[in-house]
Amino acid sequence: MTTAVTEQPGLRTEFPFTLPRGYVDEDGRVHREGALRLATAKDELTAQAEPLVRQNGSYLTIYLIMRTVTRLGAVPVVDRFVVEHMFASDLAFLQDLYRRVNQLGHTEGEVVCPSCEHRFLVDVAGEAAP
Repeated sequence: MTTAVTEQPGLRTEFPFTLPRGYVDEDGRVHREGALRLATAKDELTAQAEPLVRQNGSYLTIYLIMRTVTRLGAVPVVDRFVVEHMFASDLAFLQDLYRRVNQLGHTEGEVVCPSCEHRFLVDVAGEAAP
């Protein structure tokens, strides 16, 4: 289930991404391109109220990701099954993107060139940082 978040001028609410490996569906198709929207208070509260989350706190991430990923390739619905069957590296990527977008307010990460040691920002969501 997704909740609509209206885009306001100057407020970016949806962040495109490319998964490192990609979700492989039941037909063997790989889905890498998607978008994650800003979480709402309702997303967080609803996820915390889920019985599975109350039994096992590790599922909180699964529910938050499934509620905030608005699209993933040609997958019709990003539900618990889809998120549970992602590669661990892709789930970790989405967890980091979720944290950056919702807690830090940006998608940039600082990287260092291994040759010259120059530090610069890279947009981990896949778009160039200003």
